[in-house]
Amino acid sequence: MTLLLGDIVPDFTAETTTGPISFHDWIGDDWAFFFSHPADFTPVCTTEMGRTSQLSAEFTKRGVKPIGLSTDTVEEHLKWIEDVNDTQNTTMRFPIVADADLKTAKLYEMIHPSQSETAAVRSVFIIDSDKKLRLTMTYPMSVGRNFDEILRVIDALQTGDAKGVALPADWRPGDRAIIPPTLSDVDAQKKFPQGFETIRPYLRTVNINE
Repeated sequence: MTLLLGDIVPDFTAETTTGPISFHDWIGDDWAFFFSHPADFTPVCTTEMGRTSQLSAEFTKRGVKPIGLSTDTVEEHLKWIEDVNDTQNTTMRFPIVADADLKTAKLYEMIHPSQSETAAVRSVFIIDSDKKLRLTMTYPMSVGRNFDEILRVIDALQTGDAKGVALPADWRPGDRAIIPPTLSDVDAQKKFPQGFETIRPYLRTVNINE
């Protein structure tokens, strides 16, 4: 099964470090940052779990729930969390899915055989409150994720939804947005009474912060 942007993501049940979940019910009315890592007690994964925990207030502010996964057991996860908390100076509270049978990892195509037959690569799934897939990223096992980018793209997706705009390269909150070409100038003037700049007929920017 290939997951495409806009698809409703597969539901699953699983044991986690915070108890059993049904994924769609667990997401509820929030968004989800679902991410996999190759294995517990490994160095890059330890820093990633720690960073996710350190950013818990930032995820909460955006209405996003983090949830990790590796192909280890709950017991192994719980022992490893002690190391994460100690070495990364944090207290982890978000769940990690136990997936020793690889069922969920295979469902979400987290197993890339040329990398490993049993360990998940570093997959990222940003899922909205309608359970639709909004973004995917895949990092190799040897490179940790850029959490600034993860938060930036969540901001961009949520801003685009709220304001009906597109966002340019390297956009960050506070920057000018792009008016979609599908919106005529007449409709754009109604939607954005603060005015906009026409750089090209297909490239119009607007300050959505006014």
